[in-house]
Amino acid sequence: MLHDAPQHLRIADYNYPLPDERIAKYPKAQRDESKLLIYRHGEVSEGCFCDLPSLVPAGELMVFNNTKVIQARLHFHKATGALIEVFCLEPHTPHDYQVNFATTRRVTWTCLIGNLKKWKEGRLEQPVQVGHRTLLLTAERLGLSGTGHEVVFDWGDDGVTFADILDAIGELPIPPYLNRDTEEADKTTYQTVYSKVKGSVAAPTAGLHFTQRVLDALDARGVERNEITLHVGAGTFKPVKSEEIGGHTMHAEWVAVRRESVAALLAHGGHCTAVGTTSVRTLESLYYLGVLVHSNPQLAPDDLHVPQWMPYEYAARHDAKLTTCEALQAVQHYMDAHALPVLHASTQIIIAPGYDYHIVRAIVTNFHQPQSTLLLLVSAFVGDDWRRIYRYALDHDFRFLSYGDSSILIP
Repeated sequence: MLHDAPQHLRIADYNYPLPDERIAKYPKAQRDESKLLIYRHGEVSEGCFCDLPSLVPAGELMVFNNTKVIQARLHFHKATGALIEVFCLEPHTPHDYQVNFATTRRVTWTCLIGNLKKWKEGRLEQPVQVGHRTLLLTAERLGLSGTGHEVVFDWGDDGVTFADILDAIGELPIPPYLNRDTEEADKTTYQTVYSKVKGSVAAPTAGLHFTQRVLDALDARGVERNEITLHVGAGTFKPVKSEEIGGHTMHAEWVAVRRESVAALLAHGGHCTAVGTTSVRTLESLYYLGVLVHSNPQLAPDDLHVPQWMPYEYAARHDAKLTTCEALQAVQHYMDAHALPVLHASTQIIIAPGYDYHIVRAIVTNFHQPQSTLLLLVSAFVGDDWRRIYRYALDHDFRFLSYGDSSILIP
């Protein structure tokens, strides 16, 4: 059941003590040898992540986020010696991620600026070596754009794409709470082994534990694997600063779901196991996209967006709600009517206690920061048992956050 709207929940009620030494600064040498907390029907135990396949029922649908982290941090030195960091958040022109990465000569991005006070005007310049070419990359700030600044990057070469530029001089953005510089090894360890679609500025970290060995074991067990895409934004690290969560604004995230994924969900009764909170947000947003296009089949594809509080407003207004399969069928019909092999949308969904899950029935996830929206999502899934789960993890030497250990949650 969906209870009262969560706007008045106090974020202080979702706190726990997390000593710095419990935050994993580096991953395990072997990805799949991390610890696995098992929460199953109220019981808590532990094992090794490599044993995960034995906990997933044969025939289950398991959904992964195949986003790839980009080397989003660019550093420029001014003539004065000042260091300016330009952090690429999301593409502005061209707006589509893949089109932008394939663009030559010039692109525009929404960016965060480090040391902004030292860059009041003018262009920044940085030489870039791409293969045998030496180019001059310039950055020009045009003005504010949402939560960041609109920045034009220009390198004036028809044979070099923006993806080439990022690969040549960009730095991989590891989480700020690791309190260390990015190292060469992070380029491998901070990507999932199944990452494919460039666009994230943070990894979908639940997936970091998977190896080909674990994926093969899932296949052998008869688990059906499917992939969606959500590009993780810097907002994933944004702390909740308001006393009540109604004062917290979620950043919009860009999702892509193939028609085959919708069909797979329908073939499994509209339910699945989600790998990571990013997959959870995508899948649960898919239900509400179904609600949107069911009520307005003529909605333009560019207008597909799930507002932050839509789930709670929809629940309050409608006694007869769409079933999960009805919502997914509405998405399928919409994609067919608009000849869309892939549904592209944005979502600001906040999943907090009081949320009624529609699609996800088990979650593989790491341990999250205190007072975070990710911890709210977990609490919405397991109720007050989140405290017991996190107490067990703290008492049994589990490692926390992005490079930490894993859990599987089966209410």
